Amino acid sequence: MTDIAIRATNIAKSYIIRHNASDHVTLAETVLHRVAHPFSRPQKELFWALNDITFDVNRGDVVGIIGRNGAGKSTLLKILSRITKPSKGEIHLHGRVGSLLEVGTGFHPELTGRENIYLNGAILGMRKPEIRKHFDAIVDFSGVEQFLDTPVKRYSSGMYVRLAFAVAAHLESEILVVDEVLAVGDAEFTRKCLGKMQDVSKSGRTVLFVSHQMQSVAVLCNKAMYLERGVCTFAGDVPTAIEHYMKSFGSAEAAATEAHRRHGSGEYRFVSAEPAKEFFACGEEKVIKFKLRRVRPFTQKMFVFCDFVDASGVTVARCDSRLLDFYISPADEFGGEFRLRTPWLKPGDYTVDLRVCCYGVLDHFIRACVIRVVDVLPYPSHGGIEIVSGGVVLADYEFQAGGG
Repeated sequence: MTDIAIRATNIAKSYIIRHNASDHVTLAETVLHRVAHPFSRPQKELFWALNDITFDVNRGDVVGIIGRNGAGKSTLLKILSRITKPSKGEIHLHGRVGSLLEVGTGFHPELTGRENIYLNGAILGMRKPEIRKHFDAIVDFSGVEQFLDTPVKRYSSGMYVRLAFAVAAHLESEILVVDEVLAVGDAEFTRKCLGKMQDVSKSGRTVLFVSHQMQSVAVLCNKAMYLERGVCTFAGDVPTAIEHYMKSFGSAEAAATEAHRRHGSGEYRFVSAEPAKEFFACGEEKVIKFKLRRVRPFTQKMFVFCDFVDASGVTVARCDSRLLDFYISPADEFGGEFRLRTPWLKPGDYTVDLRVCCYGVLDHFIRACVIRVVDVLPYPSHGGIEIVSGGVVLADYEFQAGGG
């Protein structure tokens, strides 16, 4: 038992879903509806977010938890973090748990970065001497020293993420639980976070990592679990788990995941996404058209991501609107498009993942659409498709020679 950090036995979690509930928001409207329809009752459905999950995690393991939206990944992490209780089963945790499930949880927008380090650290279970001990390291890792005494409501989304992760990562916990919170960070910060989690695991601490970025899971994790509809269908080596995940998108049903079950706070949702044409040549500009709709009141500017993912789960290109200083102003509904000119994509099918973000992820539309690249190569000589079999993308290059 000394080698076991987490033992879960027959874990299950159920929720009551109400259907056909009235939209009345005032007491008077509710009373009038009850008087007019005394026998009407909303329909209820018992929904099992998790069902009969059993697993052990050894000390020092870095376990990737993967699966499509609605598979139960975040619910499992909330149970492990003791945010919610399981409906059935038992969890045994050997050590203190530090969790980063949502960006900035426990941050107060009116307080400064300095004040929020102490506030968030206390919420995560750090004592004041422990926070003081790690204060300089937290500030250095986050890179927000210049704005430390500025209210965090004036922070950019990237600064917000960096500070939140820095606090959680420096908590001296035996178990670190990290959900998909690095989606709004830039590439450099993502590498720092992955490096920090590797350092944490090498120190003998345990990491549970939920991500839709298979490349990050492959680099960071030594074990993985694949969840499907609340059931753990595979637990073991990382490549096999990723293979299960990629195969799960083979059905047409996968691309039409219900919006309310997608990851994100849900103020905005993607309502459509499609390539501008059925097939693209390798060197041709790839155009993805999308539409966004406001679901709940939201007044802040947003930015958008577009990831191109190959058949092995590697993100071969990312388009981030922040790099072009492009932000979306709130509106009830609007459309847009991404245009990918380089790198040149090799022949094959590519999944397009879309995100709309502000301080956190508002909507993450995995496999929003698929683009198909045919073997029309952008070179003067074709030479056979086997010549370009190496590498992840096609290169725009030239050769020169000189000499005596």
